[in-house]
Amino acid sequence: MNWACFMSDVAVGVKRGSDELSMYGSSPSSVTANGSDTKKQRLDESPPSRVLHIRKLPNEVSETEVIALGLPFGKVTNILMLKGKNQAFLELSTAEAAITMVNYYAAVTPQVRNSPVFIQYSNHKELKTDSALNQRAQAVLQAVSAVQDGSSPSSDHGVLDLAPPPSPVLRIIIDNMFYPVTLDVLQQIFSKFGTVMKIITFTKNNQFQALLQFSDPVNAQQAKLSLDGQNIYNSCCTLRIDFSKLVNLNVKYNNDKSRDYTRPDLPTGDGDSSKDHSLLGTPSGAIASYSSGAGYSSSLSLSQGAGGVSPLSAAAAAAAAAGRVALSGSGVSGVLLASNLNEEMVTPQSLFTLFGVYGDVQRVKILYNKKDSALIQLSDSNQAQLAMSHLNGQKVFGKVMRVTLSKHQTVALPREGLDDQLLTKDFSGSPLHRFKKPGSKNFQNIFPPSATLHLSNIRDGIGEDDLRLLFSNSGGAVKAFKFFQDRKMALIQMSSVEEAIQALMDLHNYDMGGNHHLKVSFSKSTI
Repeated sequence: MNWACFMSDVAVGVKRGSDELSMYGSSPSSVTANGSDTKKQRLDESPPSRVLHIRKLPNEVSETEVIALGLPFGKVTNILMLKGKNQAFLELSTAEAAITMVNYYAAVTPQVRNSPVFIQYSNHKELKTDSALNQRAQAVLQAVSAVQDGSSPSSDHGVLDLAPPPSPVLRIIIDNMFYPVTLDVLQQIFSKFGTVMKIITFTKNNQFQALLQFSDPVNAQQAKLSLDGQNIYNSCCTLRIDFSKLVNLNVKYNNDKSRDYTRPDLPTGDGDSSKDHSLLGTPSGAIASYSSGAGYSSSLSLSQGAGGVSPLSAAAAAAAAAGRVALSGSGVSGVLLASNLNEEMVTPQSLFTLFGVYGDVQRVKILYNKKDSALIQLSDSNQAQLAMSHLNGQKVFGKVMRVTLSKHQTVALPREGLDDQLLTKDFSGSPLHRFKKPGSKNFQNIFPPSATLHLSNIRDGIGEDDLRLLFSNSGGAVKAFKFFQDRKMALIQMSSVEEAIQALMDLHNYDMGGNHHLKVSFSKSTI
């Protein structure tokens, strides 16, 4: 039976009798796992227990979402849902696991369905539930325990038939990649489920992908069941996980593209990320706003888009602690330095258009004494990191552009009348910013530079020949073209990524007449 279907179909199994409510009627004196609860905390009355009391759960929450809160910290041995009171009790196999969970959530607010919940030690040392009344909840626990133990659940209950995991190697695809994801971040996330031995990252079909090998196939199965469909960062960077047909990875180099954790003696190879337009961040790591663990999808409610869960937030905290992730507000600049530019061709407007694919550019300054270099200020450091990871090493106007973070915090505007060469431009009020609107679809359509461009806002009456001619005149050769059904959008493929970059800079916001301005962006598709 399909795991995702099973998990989403499980009804909330609760005891509704008065005996249950009298047993748990008053909130146990406890220590909360976050400091924001207004309920008085009586620390001395609540010694650590392997039973945890979870309060302020959203309506209609499922066992799977509650179990997922505890899954990364150890085996979950029992659960009791108090549905009418928006509460639950979760029993872990050891007090040590519960202490680890409470201590972790003291730093990272636990979230379920994007709402904060409160976790505290219970006065009860174990949960005693009526198995007949709590049968469905026990079925979920049995399935989860079987995965954790590496066995198959009993088929007598008709609950779940898990085939043995086919491989210790997982294939990971990341959708909606608004922030860079590095090899180190993947290692932090997946190591919650077992020993990660090897990782290889690459780009295929303009999507960041990875192959990750565990020491044991059971660990791979557990990670797949828990993480498939989750978001690494808020509302983006969604993990799509399948088993690979490979059973062993052959890693030749230890660098930011591949790593064999069993062979620290391997050479780094060239390791030059500029030669591979993958979506990896710089070696210093990704910049992301973790919002204290908010907004992660449920680890067991697969692809449901609900709930806030710990494996990824735990990874975020671990990565941050290791210095691999700069949390927002840490003083990292939103200003980029682009160098090795073609000073005969580059303009503030062309840089605004190109970097504007990845963030809202506020100001651009081409340096007066070094006109092959420019400072580009974006709205925040997240956008700057994203633009840098996509554009560093791309060929622009015939030269390989280098993009790094600048030491400047802002781009200063010249005093009036002093910029006679028009090297500096303020775009802060531009109507062309792609990411001004919260929740804009543009956030979901950010892709690395590619030879295929996505065109939208095409005026009625404009045909394929018109658009082919328009893009040919930008200095490139059109290799393929395809209209969408409504003919308001299309894909156009140039002969190279460099030509596509040139066309985007020239033709994004091109006036087609009748108040129709052409919108151009990079596509992940091919024609």
